Amino acid sequence: MFVFLSNLLSEYYHSLSIFHYVTLRTILATLTSLALSLWLGPIVIEWLKSKQLGQQVRTDGPQSHFSKQGTPTMGGIMVLGTIVLSCLLWADLSNDYIWLMLFVTIGYGTIGWVDDYRKIIKKNTKGLAGRWKLFFQSLIGISIILYLYFTQHSLQDTSLVVPFFKQAIIPLGLFYIVLAYFVIVGSSNAVNLTDGLDGLAILPVVLVGAALGVFAYVAGHVEFSKYLSILHVPGSSELCIFSGALVGAGLGFLWFNAYPAQVFMGDVGALALGGALGLLAVIVRQEIVLFIMGGVFVMETVSVILQVLSFRLTGQRIFRMAPIHHHFELKGWPEPKVIVRFWIMTVILVLIGLSSLKIR
Repeated sequence: MFVFLSNLLSEYYHSLSIFHYVTLRTILATLTSLALSLWLGPIVIEWLKSKQLGQQVRTDGPQSHFSKQGTPTMGGIMVLGTIVLSCLLWADLSNDYIWLMLFVTIGYGTIGWVDDYRKIIKKNTKGLAGRWKLFFQSLIGISIILYLYFTQHSLQDTSLVVPFFKQAIIPLGLFYIVLAYFVIVGSSNAVNLTDGLDGLAILPVVLVGAALGVFAYVAGHVEFSKYLSILHVPGSSELCIFSGALVGAGLGFLWFNAYPAQVFMGDVGALALGGALGLLAVIVRQEIVLFIMGGVFVMETVSVILQVLSFRLTGQRIFRMAPIHHHFELKGWPEPKVIVRFWIMTVILVLIGLSSLKIR
């Protein structure tokens, strides 16, 4: 909105041209979503309590989780709402990438909301059936991917960029659709699996989202992308606004979600934020970097896959409980220790991913 007003009125009020700068609008988007989250947090928590939208704890989980029973969940609506509002205020709404990010965020958030609604309101412990959840995730994901594929500017737009190697670009052709699908849908479900402890998922989402915002800025800048040998993606710098909004909303939510949590994100937030990270990586052609920086999400997902395969094939479990954060809890690690150590791992992995900007 402010970009539109700036374009409309800057001829008469030259000071408004300051809103043309992506860096300034990124900072303002971050602060806006953060302030909104801190303001709305208590209001949303009280509303969720009044509607008795409380967490249902698994009886086969760690005993320390029994005290979480009834803690308000579906707090992800606050995160998504502040991201959307902040983007509408500070982003250039003529940029297609912004609308794609909002589409996947709202779309996946709606899927998560239905899942949470069925679990909490309808008392259906299974929530939205897995096949239907995957169907709607796929429908949204594939529609976005096809749009990106058929609006490509060059063959490089549908290539796989290998980090740490200069000019290592692999043309994918139609396989781009397959890769992008697994990145978006896989990232969505991976973040959802990670969201099992107080603050465990949201800070890694913030860190990875901020780092991808750096890649988006560099990729959208002709000189920077050329200097750093990064694939140039025209218009991608505007995604910094979305990234900044995500960071602010995530930090604001962490204020209330930090141990001991006053509110949980629920599938409405986890599915949406994971999908947004996946799409962000696909647009800036940094799928492998996302795999590196989101190593905690990958580890959580792989632990579930290995657990299921091992039990079906041998009747034995590899971990005491999956996802793997529960395994460490059952080994005797206090919940805050598990959370902080996973955060530290994410910081290290994000720094490794960012180093690919220069190491080529």
